[in-house]
Amino acid sequence: MIQPKLTKEQIYTYEDYLTWDDDVRYELIDGVAYALASPSSYHQRILINLTVQLESFLKGKKCKLFVAPFDVKLESESSKDTVVQPDLLVICDKTKIAKNSYNGIPDLVIEILSPSTASYDCIKKLHCYQQAKVPEYWIVDPHIQKVYVFSLENDSYVDKVYEKTEALESKILQGCHVILEDIFEDDVENDW
Repeated sequence: MIQPKLTKEQIYTYEDYLTWDDDVRYELIDGVAYALASPSSYHQRILINLTVQLESFLKGKKCKLFVAPFDVKLESESSKDTVVQPDLLVICDKTKIAKNSYNGIPDLVIEILSPSTASYDCIKKLHCYQQAKVPEYWIVDPHIQKVYVFSLENDSYVDKVYEKTEALESKILQGCHVILEDIFEDDVENDW
């Protein structure tokens, strides 16, 4: 496997991405490679807690939950050479699931912020997901214990902020109420 030398000027293709070392995680947005850092312990706890609630809700339904690392090759007119690895994603169209990836637009994408990815997730990926027309995008902020839900309406995102004391309601997953107090544990150190 080839390890890329990341430069802002270099543009990579999806074919380049497939040759890179699997031991180092990257995302590719419009041909630009971004290295992914290892998540913190608090990030991992939030990921597990969200997984438990969402998997419980989705049991027996047609939509399926996937956890990173899992490649999502965003296939749309606006997303060329774009491969992301969201922390969590929900897929309702199982026909586009390949052995190691999903080739299409997920129904729901969730990113959990960390200090090294906060601006990337809130700016670059927000724009990327909106351009690709991902119907719903959640940004989970462990530092202030809030969740920002972006729902696609007329090709633009409309956002709603949920506090730790609230239950998050998904527009995509009708009837899904995520209890945020159970997501943001008090007994785990917030190592933001």
